[in-house]
Formats: sequence, structure tokens, C-alpha cells
Amino acid sequence: GAEGSTLMSYFPKNQIRSLKPKITFSTLRDLQCPVLQSNELQGKPEESCSTEDLFEWLGAILNQVSLDNKSCSFLSTYCCPQPSTIVEQAFLCTITGFIIPETIIELLEKLCCYFDEPKLAHWLTLTVHGFADSPVSWRESEHGFHKGGENLYNFVVFRNLDYWLQMAVGTNDDCPP
Repeated sequence: GAEGSTLMSYFPKNQIRSLKPKITFSTLRDLQCPVLQSNELQGKPEESCSTEDLFEWLGAILNQVSLDNKSCSFLSTYCCPQPSTIVEQAFLCTITGFIIPETIIELLEKLCCYFDEPKLAHWLTLTVHGFADSPVSWRESEHGFHKGGENLYNFVVFRNLDYWLQMAVGTNDDCPP
């Protein structure tokens, strides 16, 4: 109607345009990865890593932190949690921009199809970060940005389609129900 045409003319007049998400791909070679078991959230010594260890490791990988723990490394002495294994190659896709929940669900469903054919991978992960200065964090709750503005969740999907869901929120936010 008339209101719609007024709204549509507002954006170009004020030099407002839509932006497509930025997509980057990279292949990580000879990556040391934690060993995970879908039924072991707390991990088991010498057998598998915990959800907390994985979450910390993912943060290091996504931020391109060196994991070699060399004494000359000034920035980080972090190393991969144990037990671990060397993966010949891992694929990292980063999408930056505003993405609606339906697109995230569709992406997760497509990632789960990865296990339809025999693969060497035992698990995969999808991490979704909200914007630190977003007005809303979870559902209709106001986002309490005080210091960090954390607002993210992570799916770890296993070959048998079991999954872990990890969430992180800032100190001024409530966890979603």
C-alpha cells in the first residue's frame, strides 16, 4: 500500500542500502584437534576432552591463535587440550553480517547432511556470534552490554547426529530458557 511505498522510498533517499554477508573460506592443514565423544560432556582422562576444553580450543582456532606452546611465543602459550589428534585438513568458513535465524537453521541442516556419505570427520561445529552492541540478545530480552557483550552459541554435531549446544552470554544477560 501507500505506507509500503513510502517506506521503500525512504531507504534510497537517505543512502541506506542492504549489504550482503561477507563469506571467507580457509583450509587449516595439520591441525591438532581435541578428541571428542558425544556421550562424554565432561570428558575422560586419556579418552576424550570436555565441552569446556572444546569451547576454549574453538575460540583459539577462530581467532587464529598459535597452538604450538613455544616458549618464545609472547602472545600465547595455549596448546590443544589432550587427548588430541592431528587432522590433515580442516575447512573453516566464516560468514560475517546479519543472518536471520532461518538461514542458520538451514545451514545447520545442510551441515548435518555432511555425514550422509562416509567421511573421516567424527564431528563438525557451527558457531554463531551475535553483535556485541545488538539491542536484543535472546528472544525478546534486552542485551545488557556492559564490558564484553558476549552473545553466542555453538553446535557440535557428531557423526551419529548427536549434538552439543553451548551458549555464552554476557554478565548482564540471562541464558535463554
